[in-house]
Amino acid sequence: MNKVKIQNSEFRILLKGGRVIDPQNHRDEVLDILIEDGRITGIETKIDNAQAEVIDLKGKYVFPGLVDMHVHLREPGREDEETIASGSRAAAAGGFTAIACMPNTQPVIDSQGLVQFIKSRQIPECRVYPVGAITKGLLGEELAEIGDMHQSGAVAISDDGKPVTNSNLMRRALDYCRMFDIPVISHCEDKFLSADGAMNEGALATKLGLRGIPNAAEATMAARDVMLADLTGGRVHIAHVSCAETVDIVRRAKRAGVKVTAETCPQYFILSQEAVIGYDSMMRVNPPLRSKADLMTIIDALKDGTIDCIATDHAPHSSEEKEVEFDQAPCGMLGLETSLGLCWTHLVEKNILTASQLVEKMAVNPARILKIENAIELKAPANLTIFDPQAEWVVDPAKFRSKSRNSPFKGYKLKGRAVMTLVNGRKIDL
Repeated sequence: MNKVKIQNSEFRILLKGGRVIDPQNHRDEVLDILIEDGRITGIETKIDNAQAEVIDLKGKYVFPGLVDMHVHLREPGREDEETIASGSRAAAAGGFTAIACMPNTQPVIDSQGLVQFIKSRQIPECRVYPVGAITKGLLGEELAEIGDMHQSGAVAISDDGKPVTNSNLMRRALDYCRMFDIPVISHCEDKFLSADGAMNEGALATKLGLRGIPNAAEATMAARDVMLADLTGGRVHIAHVSCAETVDIVRRAKRAGVKVTAETCPQYFILSQEAVIGYDSMMRVNPPLRSKADLMTIIDALKDGTIDCIATDHAPHSSEEKEVEFDQAPCGMLGLETSLGLCWTHLVEKNILTASQLVEKMAVNPARILKIENAIELKAPANLTIFDPQAEWVVDPAKFRSKSRNSPFKGYKLKGRAVMTLVNGRKIDL
């Protein structure tokens, strides 16, 4: 297995001549960056320092470290699929310097002790921020120990994968989290509408003989949670937006001043329901791949800022679980090691987003929502992603750092790849 190489830099590092893109500080220019003791101490057009390790970044870009706010690491409970260590190495390989891990592990991350366990298992390649459960055991019956989890380092709460159907309980969660100014990440799904569905509802599902899931299964819950956020003044973040109706709900709520943010994932602006033809179980995700019209709406929402973030919903599964009939396979696909290349190829290279807009959605906005320090500025921790926009590569899951291989993008030819990250000043060669 390929290893990520870490170099402990107690000495100075001088990044020379990279194109620095940091929209929160209105930067897009070629600069030198000096790093000392893990922090940025110089940002100038030219810095000379003979005592520093000099890294020539001519032709490369320097971003604030990428942040993925929606990742499943499977530890504790399913270490055969992913561990905190293997997921962190996969994140580093994809250019991420920070990830937020969801609580649907075995046991569920619903207590102070389990948040502390996650933090204790971190490795230097990537910062890991736990997301605590909304309800104990993800059962939707009783609020988890939200205050204690936040005190121990949880940056948000979510019952991802098992939506909170009790509206009063969701109201109380939003109201309670308002005191800590942390978001409630909502997995919007009406389980009564999605039932045993396997793909997007419509003529194609009927033709393929698969039970469908309507857009309303997502949108009705999004509407409810936006209304509850308006009622309580709490912050709600809508996870993995997949359809036009949800985009419209988020857009109108933002205009009304509701504290709502939203994310989508590469699969929802690259793949449509037609990818299910052939019954490849790698294409089974939740929410499902939607229509081409929905896909275009997601792209428009990325362009106009309605969707704040691009996350991966990185969901490792074993080959044995995925190699079954389509409607029997678990939902989810890998994302950490392909996301940046997919986004650059399908959004920036196609002039849908600028480089600065992509950095905003993959680094700046996720960090802002989760209140993670993540800027290229003096005295800030040196958490940086070094990116080669000219690198061309082919997705090969056999080379992934993840323990799983369930990627639908095998064989995709991509342009643009992270070549190095710095995490708290530690240089990580990819």
